[in-house]
Amino acid sequence: MKEIKILYLYPDMLELYGDYGNIQVLKYRMESRNINCVIDSYSIGDTPPDFSSYDIVFAGGGADNEQTILADDLVKYKENIKAAVQNGVFFLLICGAYQLFGKYYKGVEGNIIPGLEIFPYYTEAIADRKKRCIGNIVLEVDLKNDKPTKVIGFENHGGQTFGSLSPFGKVLYGNGNSFGDKQEGFFMGNVIATYLHGPLLSKNSEVSDYIIKYCLERKYQENIELKPLNDDFEIKCREQMLKRLKK
Repeated sequence: MKEIKILYLYPDMLELYGDYGNIQVLKYRMESRNINCVIDSYSIGDTPPDFSSYDIVFAGGGADNEQTILADDLVKYKENIKAAVQNGVFFLLICGAYQLFGKYYKGVEGNIIPGLEIFPYYTEAIADRKKRCIGNIVLEVDLKNDKPTKVIGFENHGGQTFGSLSPFGKVLYGNGNSFGDKQEGFFMGNVIATYLHGPLLSKNSEVSDYIIKYCLERKYQENIELKPLNDDFEIKCREQMLKRLKK
């Protein structure tokens, strides 16, 4: 039986808007295909993880206070994390985690939260706390370099991210990295960093399967054809949402 190991970072602090649902979706879609899914978690005070020993590293969203606390802990593993990214470990980073992997986050009061500087973008909050990029969002994403797919999610962020030279997708509806931006997130073959909550993977089976397929092929060094699953219900829900947002 094939196996995929997931490291869930700070589940006690980075869990806004049901982000744990992403882990549940991956686990369900793996086990439905007879793929063993091992999930470990890491929080402050736990034994330091070896990031390169995992197939997927996941981190969700958190508020400014949580990010300030976690930045001090995460920086201890900067080189370990950088090595894992370079080795091809898959990173799925949502909202606050997306920001922490960049150069820095500048808060409303002007305070700077240093990022890991793994990726070249940076984030700055706007002074008006009531002004946020919030609501449903639709992206056009090219995961496989063949045909684009529409990715649906929910964004809720005051931080405005700049300098993402390799965006996750083109914004068809919503804001994106900043107000009125035409690009959202950050993407490379083994990294998806995005503001899409909801959770992301429950609404986008193609993204889930892209991650699973990537991890299996990397780990077992063979071409993998995933067994199709019955996604009829999910597809109908997506169609209804896309139809509503087009109006």
